[in-house]
Amino acid sequence: MDVKGLFVILVSGILVNNFVLSRFLGICPFLGVSKQVETASGMGMAVTFVMTIASIITYFVQHAILEPFHLEYLQTIAFILVIAALVQFVEMVIQKVSPTLYQALGVYLPLITTNCAVLGLTILNIQSRFNLIETIVNAIGAAVGFSLAIILFAGIRERLEIADVPAIFKGFPVALITASLMAIAFLGFAGLV
Repeated sequence: MDVKGLFVILVSGILVNNFVLSRFLGICPFLGVSKQVETASGMGMAVTFVMTIASIITYFVQHAILEPFHLEYLQTIAFILVIAALVQFVEMVIQKVSPTLYQALGVYLPLITTNCAVLGLTILNIQSRFNLIETIVNAIGAAVGFSLAIILFAGIRERLEIADVPAIFKGFPVALITASLMAIAFLGFAGLV
């Protein structure tokens, strides 16, 4: 595939097929860790690392182990094990490097293991029959798209905290309305690629 094709995969992952706002995967951390931009940025970086490395490792697991030995039926279990190991590694690194961010992420950091966006990405890479370079580009695009969505949402939620919102809409109701408006806005990118 040429550079133009890789660029299309990247832009598609970030904007058109955004995992949060178009495919509605990874909603749990999107809603749970988006109260502050700083926390959302940390979650975005953690998910970016896990998505990219998990996509590379699962590519090799699929093509070097599962397919040659006709063990494709173990794909979901094998991919979850890879993702869980990566999340444990990320959790240890963040706890050591930034205890404040570790505390802020709380229960949502280990929940990356069960984040359906990460598992969905690894399975979609295999189903799309991407080669290794295309898999990496798609993973980066999906991860940047996830980070973009959660950071934009956190910025809006910070503004909403100081805005004059009717009491009945304060908290999650206005957050859900905002998320739905963001998803509608991202539909505008549908004809881009």
